Formats: sequence, C-alpha cells, structure tokens
Amino acid sequence: MGNFVAFEQKMTSAGMGDAAIRAFRRNYESLLRHESGMIPEDSICPAENLTTLDDLASTPPANAALLAQALVIKLNGGLGTSMGLQGPKSLLAVRERVTFLDLMVRQILDLRNSSGAPVRLLLMNSFSTSQDTLDHLMKYRADGLAEASEVELMQNQIPKINARSLEPVSWPADPTLEWCPPGHGDLYPALVGSGWLDRLLAEGVRYAFVSNSDNLGAILDPVILRHFADSGAPFLMECTRRTAADRKGGHLAVRKADGRLLLREVAQCPEADLDTFQDIDQHQYFNTNNLWLRLDLLKQQLAADHGVLPLPMIRNNKTVDPRDKKSTPVIQLESAMGAAIECFQGAAAIDVPRSRFAPVKSTADLLALRSDAYEVLENGQVRLHNSRHGKPPVVSLSDDYKLVDSIENLGVPSLIACDSLKINGPVHFEPGVIIQGTVEVNNPGSEIKIIAAGTYQNQVL
Repeated sequence: MGNFVAFEQKMTSAGMGDAAIRAFRRNYESLLRHESGMIPEDSICPAENLTTLDDLASTPPANAALLAQALVIKLNGGLGTSMGLQGPKSLLAVRERVTFLDLMVRQILDLRNSSGAPVRLLLMNSFSTSQDTLDHLMKYRADGLAEASEVELMQNQIPKINARSLEPVSWPADPTLEWCPPGHGDLYPALVGSGWLDRLLAEGVRYAFVSNSDNLGAILDPVILRHFADSGAPFLMECTRRTAADRKGGHLAVRKADGRLLLREVAQCPEADLDTFQDIDQHQYFNTNNLWLRLDLLKQQLAADHGVLPLPMIRNNKTVDPRDKKSTPVIQLESAMGAAIECFQGAAAIDVPRSRFAPVKSTADLLALRSDAYEVLENGQVRLHNSRHGKPPVVSLSDDYKLVDSIENLGVPSLIACDSLKINGPVHFEPGVIIQGTVEVNNPGSEIKIIAAGTYQNQVL
C-alpha cells in the first residue's frame, strides 16, 4: 500500500507542476505515517497582548512607493454550492448588479486612483471558477484587469485517495470526481509552480495581502501595510477576538518548544483539552484568514524547506461522489494557508476589529448585507452603518431560505436598528418594513404571508 508513483503519474498527466506534486507527496507521506497533528494544551501557551490596529494610530499610511510594491490576492476558488449557486461565489450580487468581484475591483481601482501606485490584483481561481470569473472581468479590460495572464493564479487540483487501497481512486462514471481542491494552503505551491512568485519579485512586488473573496471586510489597509513593512516580519496574520460564537473555531497560540506562533484547529485538539480549547478568555484570538506575506522572504523559506512549506496535513473522509454516500470511500488531503504562521521565524499577528472579518457564508449573512445596516461605498468598501457601533444584526433564517433563490422574493426590510431577526416559514416583506430590537416571524403554513409596511419592534409575528 501507499505507492506514490501512481499519484505522480496521474498529476503529471493532468498538467500539475513539480511544486504541487511535492506538496501533495508531503501530505500523503504524513497520511502513511498516521500522523494525528494533535497539539496538546500542555505544549502551548495562549497568545497574549497582540499589537492592535488602535496601537498604530500614529503610524503613517503607506505612500505611493510602498503601495507600488503591494499586491492583493483573493482566494476565488469557491462555487458557493452550499447556497445553491452554480458559479463562482464572488459573482453573487451584494446590491443590484454589484457583485463581490465588482467590489474587489473597485477597491483596487480606488487604491490606484488615490495613490497613483499600480497596485496589483491576483485572483486564485479554481478550474470551476476560472472561466466565469474571467468573463465577468471583461468589463474591466481598459483597467488591465481582464486578461488571465495579468490577474489569474490557478489553484492546483490533487487526486482523491481510495480509502481502502490508499491508491488514486478510479471513477469512470465521472473522472472529474477523482480530483479535489487541496485547500487554501495550496497558495504557496501555486505561487511557485505558476511562475508568479518569481515574476512578482522581478517586477518589484514584495508585499502580498491575502484574503477570502467572500470576506467583504478584508481590504488592503495602507496603515497595516506600513506597519508590516517596517516590522521586517516575513508573515503577519490578522486576528480578532473570539466570542461565544467562535468557541469551536481555531485559535492562535504560542508553541512552548520554540516560541513560534501557531494555529490550533478543533481537529488538532485532544478530547481531554476541549474545554480549554473553547475557553475564549484563555485563548482569545482567532484567524481571520487575512494574511500579509513578504514574498522575498517566502522564497527564502521555501528554499530552506526544499520547496515545500511544512504545513500541517488536514484529512477529510468523504465519498468519491459527494452526492452518493454509497460510492467509494475516499480521503481528501488539505492544508490551510494560515497554518504557515508556524513555518516562519519572526512571524507576527495583529489584533484587528471584527469589521475586517465579515464573511458571507449563508443567506442570512447575505440578507443582512443587503439591508441598510450596511453601507456599500463607491470605493468598494462595505461597512456597518456608524449607528451600529461595529455590531452587526443577528439574522436567523429557517431552512426555507437555505438557497440564494429563496431569499430573492423575501424582500429586504430595514435592519439599521435591528438587534435580532428570526424568520421561520414563508413570508414576504413589503417595501417600508422596519425591524427594530428583537423580532421573530413565524409562519407554520406553506402559504406565503405578507408583512405589511410599518415598524415592528421587540415582538413575535
């Protein structure tokens, strides 16, 4: 069991480069060694007293010369299938005819116009999102943001592993299902294998800001860029304070053995340590997946690690056809890009406001975003209305609204003064509905109930 030659041949035939093959081989060998990746509580200390964005109040923002050395990378490989989307999640409309992707482009164009610096945008696309994304970008052709050679970093794909034989799975009914994405830790081999890392360095680009395309709070902040450049750190992670809702999410910590920062996910926590893992007062910070990279130091570290950053391997047990639970059991190997924080001596973290972590993971998030609780500015920034003092409304929707199509006919009530809105069953909000405080709407029937224009405050409908 465990002959890697078949995997190498399969990946080479599919056009995967040496960097991707080496990264997959490292994870595969970890699998064969039955590595658990566990991080016991007694091997770490809590991360404490991080620099905050407020601490940088006197730090001058990056000037044009520094911004000219900066690059924005957006992870754009997701299809948003959990929300019923067939195409890239970044093509979801935030406002009428304005998508996530449009907002990303607006942010880059605003940076260029305000600074005069040629700030770059690079989209890490997957085979599933590439064509639709490039088609949408054609309207930005005049801005140099439409050609794949200028804006696209292609995500690799890796073979699914037959869970019984540990060989490449075979699925003749649909050979595309024999492959899976390698997780966003693929950023590093993709940068190397595509030639982009060397190209960017040759063109004078040294600093990369990386974030998820569905995190509308993640914009290149010139003050953080200046702080990162002045620090000399190879890697900077934006963290924010954990709340009760984040108890099961991964957290930042310090490894006792060498003093390096690391990420610990719940899958890496021994069961005996789960209570401490979920103690948000002890482990205060979680990763927003907003990362800053020094590209020249990344290249040095890759050379020191023989071309592959030693990221912890993540094992996922699935079936080859995710829609058929009786199909062949497979193992999918992934890695997370934030885990690279432990790979760099001198890596740092910064405590940022929750406003820089505003992902849209559900239709409830999308409904809130489309309401007046948020402002969408011409420069592409999305922010909570000032009157909310940084606290978003809590929106909860029943399974009737799991898919994006189902909220298109829901209507968008005013949520600017809403603390919590819970909707169960089919309803429609007429224009002029204002929700204030805590409101719950229940319709146990199957017929759509109309919520007439008016103000609803602290009540159950």
